[in-house]
Amino acid sequence: MKTFNYHSAKDVKEASKLASSSSAFLAGGMTTIPSMKLGLASYKDIINIKNIKKLSGIKVTSKNVTIGATTKHVEVANSKEIKKALPSLASLAEGIGDPQVRNRGTIGGSIANNDPAADYPSACIALNAIIHTNNRKIDAENFFRGMFETCLKKTEIIEAIEFEIPQKSSYQKLPNPASRYAVVGVYVAKHKTGINVAVTGAKACVYNDKDLAGALKKDFSSSAIDKVKILSSGMNSDIHASADYRANMVKVFAKKAVDAC
Repeated sequence: MKTFNYHSAKDVKEASKLASSSSAFLAGGMTTIPSMKLGLASYKDIINIKNIKKLSGIKVTSKNVTIGATTKHVEVANSKEIKKALPSLASLAEGIGDPQVRNRGTIGGSIANNDPAADYPSACIALNAIIHTNNRKIDAENFFRGMFETCLKKTEIIEAIEFEIPQKSSYQKLPNPASRYAVVGVYVAKHKTGINVAVTGAKACVYNDKDLAGALKKDFSSSAIDKVKILSSGMNSDIHASADYRANMVKVFAKKAVDAC
């Protein structure tokens, strides 16, 4: 591992001031540390933000669930408030990685990394999330740009993620048996204003499947999904699953999600 300067920021303002094009923020470290160990990434400065109290915690209202960026997956999974208001989100968090990852990894780190097979990005898209940073508020549809890419600027820090509570929702995935990353994951959410079908693991970046959403808007049943054709073009193809297989699994797990709503 290469040498770097370590900083422990006392607040968001200090953390942002320390940031540069050759720095990284550290909370759970579930991506940053392995990347550095494997030589996939190197930084001049590592800025620890996990002790900033403002960045952690859960707040639930009748309309929204707001989660601080450094809140751990296990805290989301075990939250009685979230289980009651938005059980699909608690279930998603419970299915992330293994106990070690869930007890260290954070929601802010997950969406900032934007791994193509991560679970939380699908929750952001399905639940009309608003990502609160130290500079602005960003709609989830505009936040995720591409593989491991978001619209975040280098000195920008995610402070919280605000999820809209839907009428019905469910997240279902085909997990990789080793990592539990989503080979394909589908998050269906029915809101008063419409339906979202967020898909992760299938392409280079999480996306909202408008065709599936349109079919479910006319008929919110798993049988409605049978009429939708999912093209394999643009789907990921690797040692875990081919593009054709992933295209088929999108339909399979979309149906499972609808049935579980």
